[in-house]
Amino acid sequence: MINFQTPISSLGYGVAGYNIFKEIIKIHPSTALYPISTPEFIDKHVEQGMANRGQYKLTTDQQIPFPSVKIWHQNDVHTQIGKGKHIGFPIFELTEFSEEEKLSMSHCDTLFVCSQWAKEILIEQGFCPVHVVPLGVDTEIFKPHLGSRDATIFFNCGKWEVRKGHDILIECFNAAFEPRDNVELWMMCDNPFIGQMNDQWKSLYKNSKLGDKIKFIPRQNTHEDVYNVMKQADCGVFPARAEGWNLELLEMMACGKDVIATNYSAHTEFCNKDNCYLVDIDELERAYDGVFFSGEYGEWARINDSAKSQFVEHMRTVHGIKEQYTNSWSQDMRDKLLKNHAGIKTANKFTWENSAKELINGLKL
Repeated sequence: MINFQTPISSLGYGVAGYNIFKEIIKIHPSTALYPISTPEFIDKHVEQGMANRGQYKLTTDQQIPFPSVKIWHQNDVHTQIGKGKHIGFPIFELTEFSEEEKLSMSHCDTLFVCSQWAKEILIEQGFCPVHVVPLGVDTEIFKPHLGSRDATIFFNCGKWEVRKGHDILIECFNAAFEPRDNVELWMMCDNPFIGQMNDQWKSLYKNSKLGDKIKFIPRQNTHEDVYNVMKQADCGVFPARAEGWNLELLEMMACGKDVIATNYSAHTEFCNKDNCYLVDIDELERAYDGVFFSGEYGEWARINDSAKSQFVEHMRTVHGIKEQYTNSWSQDMRDKLLKNHAGIKTANKFTWENSAKELINGLKL
């Protein structure tokens, strides 16, 4: 039995926690689920996990020390279920932690993280042991698909944030192309935490040189809905200063799409020169955006002029390939030009089933 704590929601922690839990309960049907806050939905897996909480009605003296796993923010991983080994599984983006975060993580017997990058940060700050459990993608939903539109569609998904490089993306898109170019930029970035600032971000994009080539897509209700958007695009662009994983980047790979991303932080666990147009990062800077990050502690990638130029060049390269595709009558040529075969192969390795198996391996069950 495993005592499993996670939110059940459409946000990052909820997606990761639910998908790992869904696969774990297939392997260990007695796994007990303790949702963090009210679940956004209850399916047969969630229902079974919550029912398992009452499976063992033992007295205190009889309590079996089952392990407890909590997938949540690093400032609140200290609370556990039961008296067994306690594992905190934070997904973080910066290189340092606040005293509150350090205190919370220090109560855990082991820390799980989703990348080697994150493991190295924790070890450097004295935390041990640390075990890597990479996150995944649902390849039953996110399948390879060629876009059918004449325009080259660039796509970004992830809530509006400076951390995700949305201030950089609009600058690079406008530098890469002219109004005569047959390109579009689709942004699915609504942020439920910033209110009217969503409109400020949209105004920044719409009032730019290529504003009439930019499309805003609302948050989608299901992963199937997200896939129906992604499959129409040609390339995902992710100029992130730091990521705890970047689910959407891996999902775009699974769809066979080209991807452009910074060569820094957690997505380097699955991004390489074969499956991604990487943008080299020369230096780090204090993490400050005036909204979520105060600059008090932690660093992230500095997107300097060299990095911006790389983003511009990569976008132009993808557009050039798409233009070759539209002039080709051969389906084989289209597959060669447009399918990110290395990305598809990568996505097939990073499944949620493999995430669950690695978590169980870390528990040594």
